[in-house]
Parts: sequence; C-alpha cells; structure tokens
Amino acid sequence: MSLLARRTTRRGDRDLGSADALGLALLAPAAIGLALVIVFLGRGVDSRATVQSAAEAAAQAAARERSPAAAVVAAERVGAAMLVDRSSCASPTVLVDTSTFAPGGRVAVTISCTVSTDDLALIDPPTGGATTATAFALIDPLRATRRGP
Repeated sequence: MSLLARRTTRRGDRDLGSADALGLALLAPAAIGLALVIVFLGRGVDSRATVQSAAEAAAQAAARERSPAAAVVAAERVGAAMLVDRSSCASPTVLVDTSTFAPGGRVAVTISCTVSTDDLALIDPPTGGATTATAFALIDPLRATRRGP
C-alpha cells in the first residue's frame, strides 16, 4: 500500500463532521456578536454625520434670515426636519447663538442628540451619551437686516 493510500485510509476512519459542528457551535455566537457590534458602531457614525449635516444646514438657514428671532425659528425648523430618524438621533436639541447677528457677523448652531439603542438590547451596548455638533455660518456683510441698512 502506498503512503497516499495509508493517509486516505486513516483520515477516512475518523469522524470529521463532529469537529466541524463543534467549531460552528463555538464560532456562531461570536460571529453574531461581532455583527451586532458593527451595527452599533455604524449607527454611531451615522448619528455623528447626521448631526453635523443638520447643524450645517440649520446654520446656513439662520444666516439667510433678516432678524435674530427669524434666524432662531429657521434654524430650529431645519434642524428638526433633518433629524426625523429616531434610530440614529433620539431626542434632538437645537441651540442657536445669534449674539453676533449683524452684517459681517455669524450665527452658531449646536445640535445634540443621543444614539438610540432600543433595538440592540440583545448585546446591551453602552450608551455613549449625546452626539453634539456645532456649525457656524457667516452673514453677508453687504446685506441689510431689520436693525438697519
């Protein structure tokens, strides 16, 4: 009998199926856990990007208004409209700083929200706190406002 035939015979005598099943039973929970962690991390990245984008859009909307009161209303409206997905951004808050609202001044908008983990209860992820982004928009120096020319 040749060397190749002996190896084939020895290998054929063992039951390799049980080792594969045991490996699968040990690796499956780890793979599922890793997939859930990736989903949680992806949700955090999505939340940060959404908050940053909403802050920038709200600041631009506020900078186009003619009065500080109208700027606050516009920023809150745009911020709320962009943060409608409660899975990536729950309980959003929009803060508008119009202390330098004048031609050539700027408007600052800060948006905060928390990443929802309600549907990830299987892995019980830690709550990372609030995701916050601040954006600034310059007001056109040649534009008139209600305060004056």
